[in-house]
Amino acid sequence: MSPTVLRSGPYRFFFFASDRNEPVHVHVGREAKTAKFWLSPVRQAYNYGFSPTELTRIRGLVQEHEAELIKAWHEYFKPSDRGGDS
Repeated sequence: MSPTVLRSGPYRFFFFASDRNEPVHVHVGREAKTAKFWLSPVRQAYNYGFSPTELTRIRGLVQEHEAELIKAWHEYFKPSDRGGDS
């Protein structure tokens, strides 16, 4: 499962459910291209297919929406309430 957390122009920003144990990051896709950016601070983890110019544009979008992406990460990966006294 990979929920979309943001769309901007042709770009889809998403997480993979299996990313839970990694540091906070976001994947960005467009057509058959994909990149991954670590958050806080924003830095590129990998790129498959985007040109340097497009990566600069994407990095700007990640920086612009960084707080929103971090919030979405923590909401998506928050611990479930399975403890308990029920």
